[in-house]
Amino acid sequence: MRFSIVIPAHNEAENLPALVAEAIAATAGQPPAAIILVDDGSDDATAHCLAPQISAGAPIRILRHDRRRGLSAAILTGVRGADTPWVVTMDGDGENDPADIPALLLRRDRETPQPALIGGLRRRRRASWSKRAASRFANRLRGWLLRDGCPDTGCGLKLFRRDAFLALPSFDGMHRFLPALFRMHGHKVAYVEVNDRMRRHGRSHFGNLDRGLRGAADLIGVMWLTRRRMPPPDTDSTRDERP
Repeated sequence: MRFSIVIPAHNEAENLPALVAEAIAATAGQPPAAIILVDDGSDDATAHCLAPQISAGAPIRILRHDRRRGLSAAILTGVRGADTPWVVTMDGDGENDPADIPALLLRRDRETPQPALIGGLRRRRRASWSKRAASRFANRLRGWLLRDGCPDTGCGLKLFRRDAFLALPSFDGMHRFLPALFRMHGHKVAYVEVNDRMRRHGRSHFGNLDRGLRGAADLIGVMWLTRRRMPPPDTDSTRDERP
């Protein structure tokens, strides 16, 4: 069950070397086929900061957007660039703990049928009070409207089937709604509690106001999708009418 790790990043040159080193150490018993860094139009050294680790033989690939396209687009680029059946995603700011990746893999392997998505649920959030309050409100509103059963869609640490992800409708902001989208397409979804850490360097690229406005518009769109999606055909009642 080979997997790749996709790390979308914008101006995270100070955080990435340590994060990638942690990911390699955490998955030594079941190493990824590749660690794919997607540089989302950074104007710092993000595209080059992993050069020493690449020279030392680490299985790292760099994909780069010519301009900033957003987190969902960076994730989509990384997943398209992977050549493994499974993909792990994690944020490039170091707030996700790579030591939790084996727990996601274990949850996948111990269930029958396997979940197509295993999402991280952050325990003991380290973000500011305002961000925690905004996330709680957004998660409750989304959960009430979409019935996706996920209390924390904002956690960047996830494991999912590549083919199932690529079959989802792609749009800016889709990363916030992956549990709902996977369930909408008939896939099993599971969750694992994971660690949450403070950013080591730099500052967040997202504010509460812009996240809230974008999230509200995206929520309306996903609600429309869930109500307008056509069910799969009933094979028992479908016949090939050939002359």
